[in-house]
Amino acid sequence: MRRGGLFNPLRLDLALRSALNVTRYGPFAGVIMHAAQTNPDAPAIVDEAGEMTFAEIDAKSNQLARGFEARGLRPGDVIAVLARDHRGMVLTLAATGKLGVRAVLMNTGFAKPQLADVAAREQVKAVLHDSEFTALMSAIPPAVPRVLTWVDAADAVDPSSPTLESLSAGQSADAIPAPEKPGGTVILTSGTTGTPKGAPRDKVSPLISAQFLDRIPLPRNSSMVVAAPIFHATGLSQFTLGLALGNRMIFQQRRFDPERTLANIVAYRAASLVVVPTMLQRILDLPAETLAKYDMSSLRVLFAAGSAIPPDVVTRSLDYFGDVLYNVYGSTECAIITVATPADLRLAPDTAGRPPVGIRLALYDENRKRITRPNVTGTIFIANAHSFKAYTDGRTKETVDGLMSSGDVGHFDEHGLLFIDGRDDDMIVSGGENVFPQEVEHLIANRPDVLEAAVIGVDDREFGKRLRAFVVQGPEGTRDPQEIKDWVKSNLARYKVPREVIFLDELPRNATGKLLRKSLVELDVPAE
Repeated sequence: MRRGGLFNPLRLDLALRSALNVTRYGPFAGVIMHAAQTNPDAPAIVDEAGEMTFAEIDAKSNQLARGFEARGLRPGDVIAVLARDHRGMVLTLAATGKLGVRAVLMNTGFAKPQLADVAAREQVKAVLHDSEFTALMSAIPPAVPRVLTWVDAADAVDPSSPTLESLSAGQSADAIPAPEKPGGTVILTSGTTGTPKGAPRDKVSPLISAQFLDRIPLPRNSSMVVAAPIFHATGLSQFTLGLALGNRMIFQQRRFDPERTLANIVAYRAASLVVVPTMLQRILDLPAETLAKYDMSSLRVLFAAGSAIPPDVVTRSLDYFGDVLYNVYGSTECAIITVATPADLRLAPDTAGRPPVGIRLALYDENRKRITRPNVTGTIFIANAHSFKAYTDGRTKETVDGLMSSGDVGHFDEHGLLFIDGRDDDMIVSGGENVFPQEVEHLIANRPDVLEAAVIGVDDREFGKRLRAFVVQGPEGTRDPQEIKDWVKSNLARYKVPREVIFLDELPRNATGKLLRKSLVELDVPAE
């Protein structure tokens, strides 16, 4: 932390004050308050509406917290937040921390059933949302108050609708007395197989920052372009840490645009960029002449997390941006697990890297015996002080020897690098052979004429399951299923060759870029 710039041993008074703020108000509000006390006029965020300093965010979030209180919210209450990346989201998270209200961060890709299910399960007392999501609000009981976090003129909003601004109007900007305990946030799992589960983030510790900084040299007092949504753990963790390092945080214009991301890096001479892997792929899929227009020499860290990065995208990233890519493997439940540095990725583009300080990893077989030999696949278990304790519905994850299951399977190589072979429940047993789809997906996606691929198992009378591949081809692709099958057959065992190859224009993904395998299973595919 000292090396990364979060801790100055010569100013213990500032370190203690910061720790106290985080303990009393939670990490998000605590970081804002500390920066407002030490560097009030520094720019904190830039969004469509302009720039805000740390002092402005601190003062306006005090007003908003009092506005929430005037509307009847009390410490311990739960609110839902359905918002994109902008000042409204930032002010809401800071204000709820100061008031002791828990914020459930809803996925902007939700349909009405998911929104309704999560809101009911979490017992939300109010919903804060951008005006573009107004139509979804019919899924929420009318008695639950709504407040607009961002108003778009195109949405023709009723002028009498409550907004963050109307709640804040006339309220004092003075400091807020600390609640009995911080409200905390609830980050939702991806929900790729059903209704997303809620993973509370109530425990706060500055040492979680050390886990990132141990492996990632995040710049400070610079500019960070945040393309990843901050309702997701990737965006929220790096946004909070970036603020703590004194960076000016640059938001998109609420929706991701690959070329605008590059333009923002150039315009602000950004030293860091935060993305989820699908965003990275969309950037690199821009025409060569477009990529050549932008100078990426200011970039020192390209932080990517949220799902696996195809090896070809890793290589293309290193070639275009330089050796600045840091790929983080983690989960909503486990927090950070491993980090692959540029040197790791040059050695093995498909590696998940190594665990940072304070994290223990182990592999166990199906009988939960520990695996110690390299290149043997097992379930990944982790010990991390910052892992969650239980979902908000009371369920938790399997533990062995004090370590918690990540839900993934993988192996270590002879260098100690971790490789993810797939999800534990994604394993396909075909004709008595175990197949993890990620290996086949990576192989197909590595073809120069393929943009991305997904492999699932479907019922088969003879083999129990057979492999079905879904392929998105580039403009040079021939859409020849046999060509894809022959490619796999020439590189992998015969039982890993897909029996069917279906070509799609795009793969179904959620708002954070995770593949929706359930949607592929349910897809109506014509018989061959």
